[in-house]
Amino acid sequence: MSATTSIGVRLENLLGTSRVILHDEELREYAVDGVMPGAIVQPTSAAEIVELVRFAASDGLSLIATGSRSKMDFGMPPARYDFAVDLRGLQQIAHYDAGDMTLSVDAGMPLRVLEKVLSEKQQFLPLAVPCYETSTVGGAVASGIDSVLRQQYGSVRDYLIGAEFIDGKGAFCKSGGRVVKNVSGYDLHKLLVGSLGTLGIITRLNFRTFPLPQVFGGFLAGFAEPREALVFRYSLENKGLPLANLELLNPEAVILTHRFLEKESQALPLDDEQGHWHVYASYEGSEALVQRISRELEELAREKDAIQGGELFSAVDAHLGGVLREAFDWLRWCAPSVALFRISLPQVSSADISRLQEIAAAAGLRSALFMRAACTIYFAVLAEQEHLSSIDALSKIAEEVFTIVDAKQGSAILLHAPQTLKQRMNVWGARRLDFPMMERVKCAFDPKNIFSPGRFVGGL
Repeated sequence: MSATTSIGVRLENLLGTSRVILHDEELREYAVDGVMPGAIVQPTSAAEIVELVRFAASDGLSLIATGSRSKMDFGMPPARYDFAVDLRGLQQIAHYDAGDMTLSVDAGMPLRVLEKVLSEKQQFLPLAVPCYETSTVGGAVASGIDSVLRQQYGSVRDYLIGAEFIDGKGAFCKSGGRVVKNVSGYDLHKLLVGSLGTLGIITRLNFRTFPLPQVFGGFLAGFAEPREALVFRYSLENKGLPLANLELLNPEAVILTHRFLEKESQALPLDDEQGHWHVYASYEGSEALVQRISRELEELAREKDAIQGGELFSAVDAHLGGVLREAFDWLRWCAPSVALFRISLPQVSSADISRLQEIAAAAGLRSALFMRAACTIYFAVLAEQEHLSSIDALSKIAEEVFTIVDAKQGSAILLHAPQTLKQRMNVWGARRLDFPMMERVKCAFDPKNIFSPGRFVGGL
């Protein structure tokens, strides 16, 4: 009996044959950067996950927790991957108090299903993340991917008030609680955000919910130069308008976005001339508030000499919001080879934006750039071929991006890249000064290194 077969048999003894998958065709669907698990398990309770983790810890096995697997290419390839833990069997809403606006939900709950439940009480969770139609709550938190509503509602860390998870020793852990004002203990649950499942298996998450807005609005303004667009964007932020989303798009991003809108029989109100930079603002609330914000945006666009600008029709705005929410997903596949970075800087200047574009242009490659809340830039470099020469060019660009961002005391992550590029370089860039602390945290949560080994910063 092979080692893989032996693991499968023992997993079947734990969960039963109906919830353990050993067929190669299905195992390939759970592969991470080409590394395939030896088995897939489908638990339906936290208690079963405890047993699975204890089994892995006692036998020195590794596991990766999964949901819809829409963001499994984040991070580096796993160093080991013995079995996958599919959490989609955990879909219970354990607690929902619409009056207190608090929610406790299992990690495997699909976001779209949760949205329907909350909307019945005129509430919502601002986790507007890419791959929304299939993403699970736990996957959205573990991946750390940004919501397009971060401008107004903050990141998930701001409204995640508690969590339950299984650590690397198989212990059931709780952090935070079900109430917004909870001052007991440390906010350990916030360490789970963006951890890629390397600290523990999330089983349940507690959130603060928000009132569902009555009316929505969208505004688009065009500019000839990046400096002018950036000035307009910063002017909106300084004005303190309650904007749900605020994005700056370079000309290539505008073209790609427009193409995706056309597939939905919608179109942006663009001039025939190409090469303009655009700033998009979305806002929501009462009808009176939305109308007031629209007027102020119109006035500011005129003051800043926008080439074009105006409020969007509701249908166009709704579809545009969806396309921008999904940008991470479609950017990955809009060219044969794509290097997609998430860059965070203390402050973004027009020189920073121009420099990023120049790096790609010098290699003869197109680049799409989206600047979102908190000075976060999504920068995609698009190669039209999968040849070695394209990988060489993308590799050189990645090195330059990391160097520039480090010099600006920012951070950069290569969110998506061809596997051949990941074999050459670390998608997290150079090790950070706080890496020893990260190692200690990893060891405290996962002393035997069984959770997603090798995928996180510095090979954690």
